[in-house]
Amino acid sequence: MAHIRHRNSDASISLTPMIDIMTVLLAVFMVTTPMLTAGIDLNLPNAGNSALTGNDHAIQISVDAMGRYYVGKTQLPIDDVVRRAVAMRGENPNLTIMISGDRAADYGAVMAVMGKLKDAGFQRVGLRTEIKK
Repeated sequence: MAHIRHRNSDASISLTPMIDIMTVLLAVFMVTTPMLTAGIDLNLPNAGNSALTGNDHAIQISVDAMGRYYVGKTQLPIDDVVRRAVAMRGENPNLTIMISGDRAADYGAVMAVMGKLKDAGFQRVGLRTEIKK
């Protein structure tokens, strides 16, 4: 008489690690998405008949007339602006950065943030303008 062995295997899948990962991803996207498109009100300079306005997937960095830096609507020191951009680049290596400088902003303040972003390895950095009216 042959003995038949029955194995009782637990074929269940633990969903906890997957739920944890999805929660972290959701939190990251919820925090970064508003910063990509929202910005402060600026008086942008005119630059001819075609304007460089950026796209929905670009990080918007603003420099107001007083030389203060913003990512979205959050005011930050220049080094924190660069750190935040580098952190976002970890999620999207092809990240574009659009710098919006107020017409009355100091040219040096706009170029300082652009230079620091270039030093941090960003290749796609542009200046946002308005169409000449």
